[in-house]
Amino acid sequence: MAVQTGLRLAELTGLRRDAVVLGFGAHIRVIGKGRKERSTPLTKSTAAVLKAWLRETPSHEDAIVFPSARGVRMSADGVQYLLSKHLANASTSCPSLKSKRVTPHVLRHTTAMELLQAGVDRAVIALWLGHESLETTQIYLDANLALKEAALSKIVPTEGKAWRYRPDDQLMAFLKAP
Repeated sequence: MAVQTGLRLAELTGLRRDAVVLGFGAHIRVIGKGRKERSTPLTKSTAAVLKAWLRETPSHEDAIVFPSARGVRMSADGVQYLLSKHLANASTSCPSLKSKRVTPHVLRHTTAMELLQAGVDRAVIALWLGHESLETTQIYLDANLALKEAALSKIVPTEGKAWRYRPDDQLMAFLKAP
């Protein structure tokens, strides 16, 4: 859910059942930085997994969606622990993950890049992530190599011929003059 929604860590750990809307137009409502409310849509697959998850957790409206083992709001360290545990498991089938530093915030960057690569406008990505300005969003959209290669493939190279410049005698005389 973190990758699909791009929620901040505090938004994810503070998410309550009454902020989750499933069914047609599935989305979650969060209060982000600056006490600003926003809605983030859920894909059908994320909504289905979340629906199954909610059957396993307490059903009162103000219950935390992702509680700790003690049933309270999960700490940042708790989220990092779970992420590290699942990262270690995933690295058995994808060994390159062992050398990556993956944090909950990296998952937010992943959301931004996936939206960008899908052709979503930067202004929409800013709204999706709850950014007040496009400059903040731009930090997240630091293009990866695949995106740069795709941009490069769209450019028509200029016709050029490799040659060495040889200045004429007049220019050389001018440059050598005191």
